[in-house]
Amino acid sequence: MKKVISLTLACVMVLMLFSGCGKSEESDVGRSATTNESNAADSSAQSKEPITFTMYSVEVDPYPDTGFKSPVAQEIKKRTGVTLEIENAISSDAGKQKLSLMAASGDYPDLVYAKGDLNILKNVNAVVKLDEYIEKLPNIKKFYGDDLKRLRWSKEDPGIYGIGGKELGQENMQPNSGFQLQLAAIKELGYPRVRTLTDYENVIKQYVEKHPEIDGQKTIGLSLLGDDWRTMITVTNPANAVVGNSDDGEWYINPDTLDAIRHLTRPEEKEYFRWLNHMNDIGLLDPESFVQKYDQYKAKIASGRVVGLIDARWEIEEPVAALKKEGKYERTYGYFPVTLNEDIKYADFQSAGYLGGYYLAITTKCKDIQRAMEFFDWMCTEEAQILTHWGVEGEHYTIENGKRVMKPEILKMRFEDPAWSQKTGIWKYKYPFPAYGNAVKDSTGQYFDPFDTLEAIIATQSDIENEVLSHYGVRAWKELYPQASEFPVKHYGAAWLVNIEDPEWKAADDKILKIGYKMIPAAILAKPSEFDKKWDEYMKALKDAGLEKVEKQFSQALKDRTELWK
Repeated sequence: MKKVISLTLACVMVLMLFSGCGKSEESDVGRSATTNESNAADSSAQSKEPITFTMYSVEVDPYPDTGFKSPVAQEIKKRTGVTLEIENAISSDAGKQKLSLMAASGDYPDLVYAKGDLNILKNVNAVVKLDEYIEKLPNIKKFYGDDLKRLRWSKEDPGIYGIGGKELGQENMQPNSGFQLQLAAIKELGYPRVRTLTDYENVIKQYVEKHPEIDGQKTIGLSLLGDDWRTMITVTNPANAVVGNSDDGEWYINPDTLDAIRHLTRPEEKEYFRWLNHMNDIGLLDPESFVQKYDQYKAKIASGRVVGLIDARWEIEEPVAALKKEGKYERTYGYFPVTLNEDIKYADFQSAGYLGGYYLAITTKCKDIQRAMEFFDWMCTEEAQILTHWGVEGEHYTIENGKRVMKPEILKMRFEDPAWSQKTGIWKYKYPFPAYGNAVKDSTGQYFDPFDTLEAIIATQSDIENEVLSHYGVRAWKELYPQASEFPVKHYGAAWLVNIEDPEWKAADDKILKIGYKMIPAAILAKPSEFDKKWDEYMKALKDAGLEKVEKQFSQALKDRTELWK
């Protein structure tokens, strides 16, 4: 079914006019960023003399804003004098290797975004402690408020060595994870209940039997991605989710004691992998799941022949956008909170609060540390947040009745063009810079985020999405899931952001991960009669690799960080 773009965009424009009247669904997450005295002058009190900061990011960016030429980039330069010369990693492995080379050579850019590996540079005294600068910069302090303490480095060194990273005041409006099914399959099979693994399997099985080919190519029932670290996203993380745990990476955290264990060692998760073994045995699992590369995986999804996925939304965003661009909306996906049984709640919407742990840092080789900090401070102003979230007034949005309204062509681009951010600059300078999330309103009562409010998402859903959702009695995929209010806020944040610097621990942890990359696929692809034996061999290999010590040290690090944040 073809999406009726004009009607949808008209709805969005109406909704945008009234978005300032909306209310955040979680009072503990929702915020209001009010204008303060320093914001009144915005960047006028700071130098606007031209300066270029070099920056390295370990993130791979397939659509870079080369030359800082996008409309938003040019506006940043006009308002602050700052030009950013950003180099991105060519691959996830290369990102960390580059940091190690920097540490060894002493050759650093002005700014570095290292995700969880900033310790590589901090250990050689290559990053600047920011506490004294922050004390003199009111916008940063106002921006973070009580969450400033979540920027602290460690119990032993509670200094602040970077800002930014994760959005502040972010509330999920769409499922981040779940079990995806093509809308065409759901519709053709009469909108079946999809709540357990058995339900999910039945949809795939029935649709593949009816349609052994899609667009002249062999139909794939379920495809996974075992491409290095991405194994954690599509293979191992779902095992934690189906038994009712929110995303803590490779860990299960006892909420009462904060003791951590490798979640894959839990008996209930073993049953999830037994189910994958079963899916392989009956021919519904893509036989290339553990040998294909990310580009091959995306190409399969974009072809429209993969019925089921178990992946993070961000990982499949590009091929899904390609499907929409070709008008294949029936081949895009619905999200379902599938668990082992109906007594378990899928905890995708459990709140972890502000996710401290990833920071944008200033190096000791920065040509002007004060100016860089002034730039960071400006990025925390309402002026900067509106620019980075909405773009340039007149070019990307207009003001109607005192409210920002995104232009229809920009909305269309956002949801259909994978390179939309590169072309406009919108969102390109949110992450990893300081950025408000979608639950934060500006001083006029309008959300900073133009795309990720629930009403905006509903208004941009395709016709077939709305048709499918209506048969389930909801307006959006989020409404099929247990809501945030049904879970406590995790006072320790997200365990996957805990950073342990001990090289011996890191080596053991890395070994344990890589054992899983090999032995989990071996168990899934084994004959069903051999599954238990293969799984027992995997558990023994983990123990032999030092699992107990790794778990004990991680538990203590998590407890220390939780204490640091009090």
